[in-house]
Formats: sequence, C-alpha cells, structure tokens
Amino acid sequence: MLGKKRRIAVMAEGSFTPLDAKTALGVIRYRPDEVVAVIDSVRAGRTSEDCVGVGGAIPVVTGIEAAAAHDADTLLLGLAPQGGMLPDSWRRVVADALMHGWDVLSGLHVFLSDDPELAALAEAKGCALLDVRRPPARRSIAARRAAYVDALVVLTVGTDCNVGKMTTAIELHRELEDRGVRSAFVATGQTGIFIADQGAAIDAVPADFVAGLVEHLVLEAARDADIVIVEGQGAIHHPAYSGVTLSLMHGACPEVLVLCHQAGRTHVKLMDAGPAPKLRSLTEILRDNERAAGWIRPAPVLALALNTMLLDELEARRAIETTQKLTGVPTVDPVRFGVEAVATELQRRLDERKRRASNE
Repeated sequence: MLGKKRRIAVMAEGSFTPLDAKTALGVIRYRPDEVVAVIDSVRAGRTSEDCVGVGGAIPVVTGIEAAAAHDADTLLLGLAPQGGMLPDSWRRVVADALMHGWDVLSGLHVFLSDDPELAALAEAKGCALLDVRRPPARRSIAARRAAYVDALVVLTVGTDCNVGKMTTAIELHRELEDRGVRSAFVATGQTGIFIADQGAAIDAVPADFVAGLVEHLVLEAARDADIVIVEGQGAIHHPAYSGVTLSLMHGACPEVLVLCHQAGRTHVKLMDAGPAPKLRSLTEILRDNERAAGWIRPAPVLALALNTMLLDELEARRAIETTQKLTGVPTVDPVRFGVEAVATELQRRLDERKRRASNE
C-alpha cells in the first residue's frame, strides 16, 4: 500500500462498527492481507469478523503495544472524526506509532506532515507521515473533455453519504476485470486511495478546480481502459456535500449512473446534531440525479445498488425486489449478491458503442 507491502494496524478507537469505521472497513475488505490488527479498546479481544462482518480472524486490540505484538509496521487512521481534525487522544497514538518507527497513513483534512512536532519525530525515527488527502498541485478548469473519451464512463451517485458508492464502484471494477474487460477504478476519496494506491481526495480541492481534477483523472484512466468506474462522493440533496457531487458529475461527464442507497435509511445523515432532513423518494432522487448530470451530458441511472448490511438475507432479498418494482431499475446488493447483472449491461453498452463507432 502506497509504495510498499505493509503490516497495518488500523486505528478505529471506539468506533469499529460497519457504519462508523468506513475507511477501516474498506481497507480490511479489499486489502485484508496487509492488515494485522485493529485498534479499538472498547472491542478488544474480538475479531474483525465479529465487529464488521469482514476480515476474518484479524484481532481487535487495545493499543499500539498490542498491535506491535502482531508485528505491525504501519498505523492507518481508519476513522474520519468530525471536521477531519486530529483529536488529542489520537495524537498520542500517532506519536506512539512513530516512536516504534512506523509509518502513519492518514486521510484527515488536517495534514500530519505539517505538524512540526510529529514531523520532527517522524524524521528522527526514519519513518513517514503520508497524508493522502493532500490535494495535488494541478489546478485545471473542466471543459467537458471527458465526454469525448472512447471509454464508457460510469459514476456512482448516492441518496446520502456512506451508502456504498465506493464499494459499488470497486465491486463493478473487479467484476469487469474478472471478465477480461479493461476496466479502471478512479478513487476520489481517502479510502479509495488507500485501496487503489492512486486517485485524489477531491473534497480537499478548492471548489473551482474539483471538476477539472476529476476530468483529468478520467482522461488519464481512459487511456488504458474501455470502462472507467468513478467513485462518487456525497449526494446532490445533502445540505453539506451536494457541491462535490455536482463537480464529480460535471467533471467526469458519465454516460451512465449507478444510484446507491442503504436499505431502511429514511433521513439524511448529518455530522452535527439537529433535525435531519427526510430523504426524498427513490424515484425522485433517481430523476434528480439524471437531470443534474444531464445539464452537461445525458446519463441515465443504469442500476440501483442497495446496501442491505443491516438486514438478514430474507429481508435483503425482499428489499431488493421491492426497490426494483418501485423504481423500475435493476437492483442489486454488490457485496451480498454481486453485480453480475450490472456488469453485463455495461458490457452490452460497450459493445454497442464499439459497433456504432466502427460504422461511422
């Protein structure tokens, strides 16, 4: 990960649950061979599988010393505290990791390498502070260039935050690769970057340049891919994160969308306490996403990805069936039941585009 094979201790103190530890869960699901322990003193003594349903026997431990007993050599901050800052309690953990000579991987909005005390400690111990949310120096303005790539561009969008946009994108990418399709996954958030070893955390980029950066990422990915899957962020109806969603739509110029939703969620998830807005109906959200994307390039919702992690299997199947009937859109749970139907439709569309191009 990020330049070398690692033995990672994932920091998830007090929050190692499926809904709270998004980064931890993503890294454990997709790079389990590099995770040797999870730090959460509240759940110490259990396994990753017990806590989040993935990761098998990866142990949950009390702290740095316990993780060191599992030969960890890297600390990864697996949570995103409110505001993306570094809590004082975490600062002590980061310092302890550096004292052990470990690299520290962070997706926080505050950059650890800019902290004089931590930077000096890292230099003294010969280890690195890697801030994957640090924006690239490149600043360009979008000009709808991604609409003209030969690759089929797909963007995952959501009804809310933390509903499965990244997971859906990765599952589609992996399914297509397994079929021999030249596919690329474009990571646009810190968790995706940890998993893919590439990408940019677009929520750390000045607003005027987000769409331009996304456009650049798509153009680069399309050079060696027939299908480009772009990881979505936020939601167009979210009071805090609608801007980043629109920038993704208008920078990536997708040809199709995949709408992601968590079964049973009825209200927008807000970081601050207060009255959360009620989610609009799925059909309304679906049409609004199509309209917003269509301001730059028409892009229908190809499928709906339903996150059923809080349901049992029978409830999950019923929820998928009900959602498909309600929206009229093919509905899948990417993690539980796979994305075969969506991948097949993407391949069909790709073949159709190639036939049209050869006849022109």
